Amino acid sequence: MAAVWEMPRSSFYAERDRRKHPRPVRKRGPQRLPDDQLLEEIRKVLSDGAFLGEGYRKIWARLRHRGVRVWKERVLRVMRENQLLSPSRQPARPTQEHNGTIVTDRPDLVWGTDATTTATAADGQVTIFAAIDHCTAECVGIHVVKKAHRFEALEPIRQGVRNHFGSFSGGIAAGLWLRHDHGSVYMSDDFQNEIRHLGMTSSPSFVRQPEGNGCIERFFRTLKEQLLWIRNFTDLEELRTAVHQFRDRYNESWILEKLGYRTPAGARRDFLVEIGAAA
Repeated sequence: MAAVWEMPRSSFYAERDRRKHPRPVRKRGPQRLPDDQLLEEIRKVLSDGAFLGEGYRKIWARLRHRGVRVWKERVLRVMRENQLLSPSRQPARPTQEHNGTIVTDRPDLVWGTDATTTATAADGQVTIFAAIDHCTAECVGIHVVKKAHRFEALEPIRQGVRNHFGSFSGGIAAGLWLRHDHGSVYMSDDFQNEIRHLGMTSSPSFVRQPEGNGCIERFFRTLKEQLLWIRNFTDLEELRTAVHQFRDRYNESWILEKLGYRTPAGARRDFLVEIGAAA
């Protein structure tokens, strides 16, 4: 009969067996475990493990050792959905996030200070400290140094106080807030004591929220795009000269939209005229 039907005998008997013992049609290859069964297998691995706090990658590997083959990302999803991931250290976030403005309505109310780094051929990595007015975005002081420490960090503040308050003495800058981050040079006793002596109020930005010190960060971006990233410097003196020239050029020629397309120095002059007229 198989010869007449031109059918292999194995196909005939296989078809007869399928009709006698029907089986549900399923995809060939390894069968996908439902999530609940996979979760049970994961819990077994966790309970039988000799170590605590293993991550999803190791759990996935131990499942493979048990003959349970699943995608690594699926193990991650199931463990996350059931709070089985090992605890991880999350960055501390302040309870009060920066959601307001740090720009003031007149000069010398808030200054911001910070540091950035660059390199020279002879001296290697060097540090640039700067201070900026939050109203006019004017660079009130800038300092380039090889070894960055708390006393060098004070130099831009000293420059700004001499230029805009007329002298350097106790209480001369009373009413001025100084915004800075939580770097060790800024939180040091020497730095805090000196700005307190000048009459300034320390105003640390929120931890891990650089936007809280965004005025000086924006100035550093301009400094990098307009100078540090487009020139190579031989030594510290060449860099120092270029940075001071850039500060003067920036204050007198860089225009900002928030100032009505005025320059920082021009905006300061206008504010001083308005304050004098109001007085």
